[in-house]
Amino acid sequence: MATPNYSYEKRQRELAKKRKTEEKRMRKANKPEGGDASGQDETQDQAEAGSEPGAADTTPPSTTA
Repeated sequence: MATPNYSYEKRQRELAKKRKTEEKRMRKANKPEGGDASGQDETQDQAEAGSEPGAADTTPPSTTA
């Protein structure tokens, strides 16, 4: 039976951790200025959609009958 290669496993964990932190750094860099503005806009859009149900996704009836 082969012995486990602990240094290889450790290196893979380190690389995964490095990738994860790099992705997180890139997400923060691409985030729009103003902090959590995107999250607030999302909730505002949902609130507007809730106050007028179906207003955005319906078309007016045609008058060519």
